[in-house]
Amino acid sequence: MKSHVQAKAAEDSELDSIDRRILSELQTDGRITNVELSRRAGISAPPCLRRVRRLEESGIIHGYHAETDAARLGWTISFFVIVGLDSQKESVLTRFEQTVAGWDEVRECHMIRGGGDFLLRLLARDAAHENALTQRLTGIAEVSRVQTLPTIRTSKSLAGVPI
Repeated sequence: MKSHVQAKAAEDSELDSIDRRILSELQTDGRITNVELSRRAGISAPPCLRRVRRLEESGIIHGYHAETDAARLGWTISFFVIVGLDSQKESVLTRFEQTVAGWDEVRECHMIRGGGDFLLRLLARDAAHENALTQRLTGIAEVSRVQTLPTIRTSKSLAGVPI
């Protein structure tokens, strides 16, 4: 019986160079027309659309999103937070994840190894909002440590994966 990792590796190896070109182009521009995508992939439009649908149905493509300018929408502060919890019991970890999943300002939540239990990326409207979010985190019963890491600037931020 194949493990989940082996099955995933087999699925990924079934992607040919055309699938990879399609994925690369869609990562760069999710609004590209099927006609233009097919031209860039070197195939006609109908098989291109079939390939995109297959990539969507297989879960390789999860969705399409607009990339917005956070500052122009009033989110002037981006910061990371390393969170340490009192316990690493699965119930405590899950409860923390469920709590922060409901916060609109939390844009990413990663369970990590070494130096903490979770790494979060948050957005805030101003310094007072950032402080309020930090206080909200420290107010969670299971949280034992919060280390904030404000960003000064972001020189690279890419969606997707290298293809």
